[in-house]
Formats: sequence, structure tokens, C-alpha cells
Amino acid sequence: MYSLNSVLIAVVLFLLIVAANELGVRIGGHYLDRSDSDVKSQTSAIQGGVLGMLALILGFTFSMSIQRYDVRSGAEVAEANAIGTAELRTALLPDPYSSQAQAAIDEYIALRLRSAGVDLTHREERKVLNVETTALQQRIWTIGVAAAEANPNPVKTGYFLTAVNDMIDAYGSRIDALQRHVPPAIFYLLFTFFIASGGLIGYSSGLGQRRSRAPALILNLLICLLVFIIIDLDRPRRGVIQVRQDSMEALR
Repeated sequence: MYSLNSVLIAVVLFLLIVAANELGVRIGGHYLDRSDSDVKSQTSAIQGGVLGMLALILGFTFSMSIQRYDVRSGAEVAEANAIGTAELRTALLPDPYSSQAQAAIDEYIALRLRSAGVDLTHREERKVLNVETTALQQRIWTIGVAAAEANPNPVKTGYFLTAVNDMIDAYGSRIDALQRHVPPAIFYLLFTFFIASGGLIGYSSGLGQRRSRAPALILNLLICLLVFIIIDLDRPRRGVIQVRQDSMEALR
């Protein structure tokens, strides 16, 4: 489902809910003459229970997507801080390693910003970027090791190598955060509840003497808008809601 457009998913879900609602209205109208106040009250009670369960799952899913968005935002700041610390500590290295390390880290910042604009579904492009990133990390580390061998000062070079190690770890944490999504099974369960509740609302409306489709349509529209927000929050580098790269831009 991640490869599908989030707007398309929301529109298809809306159409399915409307279709289920219309089917429910027709079925309810068919049983109108054979229903009484007891049947209507039982239907309303079941409808309330289903909508309550729907609200619970919806809130749980929204919380999960918000949490993952916050983790990705924090990972961006943490990586920018780690890179900034490593660049500051290039001043501890002797020449010419200091200038070499600073130039390599500047190149690394530009590469990380370029990677942030690539859709996660572009697997081949991302694979190339990951290879370039790993090679540049190795180059920065090699410069630090060479500086340590040329000028064995465990305090200065040790501080730099520790910062480089933290920078690499921050990169790994950020990549891991990008790969974590709300499990698809939860979305499928949510969609099933939406369609079923749409049919149940239509059935309950069909049991009445007077029917109004406008409130149900508005409710379905609001539900689909909320689903769109949840899906979009769960899609780093793909949806409308994106983690801002302010920290990395400021670092550059």
C-alpha cells in the first residue's frame, strides 16, 4: 500500500464507504415494514458500539503515526547535531588532515540533504545514495585514523573519532526511523471498520420513515480526511506532510 498515492487511497475509501452506506439504506428500506421500535433501538445500540470501536482504533492509529513523525523529526535534529560536532572537532586535527576532514564533512552534509529529497519508493536511487554515504563515512573515518597515526594524541584525535562514530550512529538511527511505519494490517482493519460502519449507518437510516444522506456524507468525508492525514504522516519523503530539514540547512 505504501507505493499507492495517499490521495487515491482516501478517495477510493470514501467511494467504498458511500457505496456501503447506500447499500445499507436500501437493505434497511427493504426491512422497514418488518421492523419495530425494538429493532431500531437494537440497531442503534450496535451502531454506537461499532462507532466506539472505530474511534478507538482511529485514535490508536493516529497516535502511532504522530509518534513516528516525531521520531523522524528528532532523528533529523540529532543527526545534524552529530555532524556539527564532528565538523567542529576537525580543528583538533593537525594539518593537512583538518582541512581534508572539514571538506569531506561539508560534502557529507550536501549528500545528506540531497538524500532527504528522494522518495523512499525510488529504491535504486536510494541504493546508490546509501553506497555514496557509506563510502564518504569511511573516507572521513580514514582521515581521522591517518591523523591519529601521524600525530598520536589520543585526546584530540580521540575526540574527533568519537564524534565521527556518533555521526555514523546518528545516520543509522535516522535510516531506521524512516523504515518504521504503521503496520498495514492496522490500516486494513481500519478500512474494514469504516466500510462496515458506513453500511450500518445506512441500514439504520433506511429503517426510518424519513432519510437524510447529507449528514452521513459529511461524516464519511471527515473520516476520509482524517485517514488521509494518518497515512500522510506515516509516509516520510512521500506525502504532503514532511519533516523539515531546518537543522541540516542551518548546518550547511
